[in-house]
Amino acid sequence: MKILIFRFSFINLVKRELCLQKLPKIILGIDPGTLVMGYSIIEINGSAITMIEMHVLKLSGKKNNHERLQMIHYKVEELIKKFKPNEFAIEAPFFGKNVQSMLKLGRAQGVAIAAAMSAGLQVTEYSPKKVKQSITGNGNADKEQVWKMLKQLLTLKEEPEYYDATDALAVAVCHHFQMNSVTGKTGKGFKGWDDFIKKNPQRILKK
Repeated sequence: MKILIFRFSFINLVKRELCLQKLPKIILGIDPGTLVMGYSIIEINGSAITMIEMHVLKLSGKKNNHERLQMIHYKVEELIKKFKPNEFAIEAPFFGKNVQSMLKLGRAQGVAIAAAMSAGLQVTEYSPKKVKQSITGNGNADKEQVWKMLKQLLTLKEEPEYYDATDALAVAVCHHFQMNSVTGKTGKGFKGWDDFIKKNPQRILKK
């Protein structure tokens, strides 16, 4: 009798897991920027990927840096409340020669991450090279090549006004691919502030 009960419970557990796997999943992808932030929402339903929204937040250069950071935070909060994503993916700042530009971009990424983590979402970060590699198979692909592949993958016909938006879409699709790859997740995930600090000791300013 105990064996039968155990088998019955196990079968129910498997059925429940299969049902959960079939539920649609929403992913929010962000391409951080100091003047233009790209964002995209995709829905995963089985093997189908549907683009729900792809757009940008334009930040006026007339506003000071703190006002722009506040706008980024508000926008990410707004997107999370509206679309209720299950997962959040963001592109990591690239390393350039202009230190001031890198600092501003890092801050823009940071406030977007803060908004997501405040909403209880786990954050996964992908390098630009990883995103390109995941979408096109070439880590050195240009933005047009990435967009061309995205159009084929998602059967899109519209043309973007800003490539920042298509970059955000690429981040979201990359995240989906990585979560469902044979090797598992390869992006950098953060479960909370302690985990974020542990994985990013170089971002802590010591006085």
